[in-house]
Amino acid sequence: MTEIPELFPQTYPESRQRFRSSLAAVQAIWPQAALHQHTLPGDEDLSIDWIYADALESSQKVLLFTTGEHGVEGYVGSAVLQRFCEKFMPQLDPRTTGILLVHAINPWGMHHHRRGNQDNIDLNRSFIWSEDFDPAFNPEYDRLNAFLNPPSKVENIFLDNLQYLSGLLGHIATFGMKNFRDALLLGQYRHPKGLYYGGKAVPEETRTLMALYRQMLGSYDQILQLDMHTGYGPRYQMSLVNSALDKGTSQEFVKRFDYPLVVAATADEFYALRGDMIDYIYTLRQNEFPNKRLFATSFEFGTLGDTLYGLFQSPRVMIHENRAYWYGAGSEKIRAQAKLGFEELFYPAAPDWRQKAVQDADRAFVGILRAEGYLHSEE
Repeated sequence: MTEIPELFPQTYPESRQRFRSSLAAVQAIWPQAALHQHTLPGDEDLSIDWIYADALESSQKVLLFTTGEHGVEGYVGSAVLQRFCEKFMPQLDPRTTGILLVHAINPWGMHHHRRGNQDNIDLNRSFIWSEDFDPAFNPEYDRLNAFLNPPSKVENIFLDNLQYLSGLLGHIATFGMKNFRDALLLGQYRHPKGLYYGGKAVPEETRTLMALYRQMLGSYDQILQLDMHTGYGPRYQMSLVNSALDKGTSQEFVKRFDYPLVVAATADEFYALRGDMIDYIYTLRQNEFPNKRLFATSFEFGTLGDTLYGLFQSPRVMIHENRAYWYGAGSEKIRAQAKLGFEELFYPAAPDWRQKAVQDADRAFVGILRAEGYLHSEE
């Protein structure tokens, strides 16, 4: 089994090649498993890759494992996916269980170490169900736009930090911390260079996942999705983030999974958002496949922590990185400083953080797979 430090890849091509090479391990359990790719247009070699295998005898269950919806978060996602394949995939029952493993929903973002895709779209704000969706639904963001997305170079990190802190305190005094955070994270659809931009049309990456969702719901009686994310929550305790559309309470899931931290994606427990991918599969099930059994959740590996420091730092880091990307920096050193903070927000280098992330993932895998009836044999 791969040692924990070696689970974490350094580049997108390295991660993708390892994933493609894992086809042989999947075929050892599901001989008919196949590797699929959706190549994105452009000069770069970028693709959404997935390995899919039908259940061998009876299509009762399918396990859907997704990574890299927010590109830079795909590195931790890749590590946890590799861990799952080595330690937990052999415990599934191929006779009744199919498997769909998705590497890098947002390959451009993973390759370039950005959160959004090449059009700056946050894919987890792009899974919109209703065609009459109002792009101006979050007017509070418009009032914050000049602060969150200043159209200027990052000239001096120290001075920009002071300016950020002053602006942040002013907006918190006006909105309150909770309302400020809610307006920021909910998503917006009118500022293409801004943070948390959901786009004006459904992106190609999103359409690809929507088609896979429909295929899985149409083919199986029970669907389990595990989606990998980083950034929010306690630094040394991964959170299971359930859809606000799931009827179970967080405390019920804590007991059911024997996992200490479960929250719902609501403003009270985590944060609310529009265009969420997990919400989309629940809505699809409710509207078109009401008799199917579904549980979908996100593994959210916290990085800066949920202290006041973390709440202040996270927007600052994202604002600096976004400004440097769109408008440049005063020097390469300043650009590198802005990028380093961003990397640490979504892909921490600390060995103890990575060790704990894998331990938390192991515990969650055991609890969820056992509770949902996916464990065929246990080590």
